[in-house]
Amino acid sequence: MFRKLFNAPKDHPKVQTEKIGVLLGNLGTPGATDYWSMRKYLKEFLSDRRVIDYSPWVWQPILSLILLRRPFSSGASYKEIWNSEKNESPLLTITREQTKKLRLMCKSRLRKHVIVDFCMRYGEPSTEKVIGKMKEQGCNKILFFPLYPQYASPTTATANDQIFRSLMKLNWQPALRTVPPYFDNENYIESICNSIKKAYKKTKKKPDH
Repeated sequence: MFRKLFNAPKDHPKVQTEKIGVLLGNLGTPGATDYWSMRKYLKEFLSDRRVIDYSPWVWQPILSLILLRRPFSSGASYKEIWNSEKNESPLLTITREQTKKLRLMCKSRLRKHVIVDFCMRYGEPSTEKVIGKMKEQGCNKILFFPLYPQYASPTTATANDQIFRSLMKLNWQPALRTVPPYFDNENYIESICNSIKKAYKKTKKKPDH
């Protein structure tokens, strides 16, 4: 949708209707379980100074050795849980479904121009690409929601780092807000309790506690 600017000349081109963006951010996922896909993902993940805070002079030689064999074992582990139907990791499937449900909720409740999308800190869809896409869709305000209840440097902080790095590459930057930790939010606690109760009912062998 496009709109005319107030008091603009008649021949002024129309501009996109201003929208609000809601961006969910999750950890990330390899694109496949083969050696090179896993290596690419692990290299990006384990090169993050928020995750491994050793000096690169010390860590990078060690990482080079790790990346010789680790992609094989990690790939085998991913194969055990891989969504073969969609050929993607469960984290990608779940995050996409969360995004779809939030998009429908925003559309039915807010009735405003709200764009809901998701990105990954490592792998695809990358934070930079999704920020660029939301900008092209007319989002002049973005709420970034890292999907980590508790704050930690290797999770929330690095997700925020990446989104601000993405903004540094834009000449026109949307206004940005980030969601704080929500581990003590009543709605979040209630949803976790309901999830546990639902799983507990299906359990054949009940735990002692």
